[in-house]
Amino acid sequence: MEVILWALFIFFLRVANIALGTVRVLFVVRGERLLASIMSFVEALLFLVAIGKVVQDLSNIPNVLAYCLGFAVGTWVGIAIEGRLALGYVLVRIVSLQKGRRIALALREEGYGVTEMLGEGRAGRVGIIDVVAKRKDIPLITSVGREVDGGAFITVQEAREVYRGYIPRAR
Repeated sequence: MEVILWALFIFFLRVANIALGTVRVLFVVRGERLLASIMSFVEALLFLVAIGKVVQDLSNIPNVLAYCLGFAVGTWVGIAIEGRLALGYVLVRIVSLQKGRRIALALREEGYGVTEMLGEGRAGRVGIIDVVAKRKDIPLITSVGREVDGGAFITVQEAREVYRGYIPRAR
């Protein structure tokens, strides 16, 4: 019974360690130094406790497997947490052959600030729509673009810093 409890302990330490590390990287990228530093400390502590128990006896297969499985599950959990948090801003660019203006109007009706431009693509003149928004708004913005023009080319880029402009309030 003790073997199983230690393996579970190591597994959960490792899941927490890796999930925290995934979220910490996001805070680093966004320049959140204090939060990233606090998370680094906790992440290192969890890692040391878990690895310390595993290296005490590398022939203890349940502990080794729990450590490895915790790493894998922690990655999945970290990505899920990151998706839920949806922190920061993005630049959504929609390129449409013929319906750029309609996409821009539809997005404005949804409350977004939209910049319209004309460009030249492989098939000729295109409408280019840029929207800077909160990450959590990506599904709505892209669905509006696809609804108006199912053939639109859509890209999403991280916007590390945003100054001024029009960003709608939380939906």
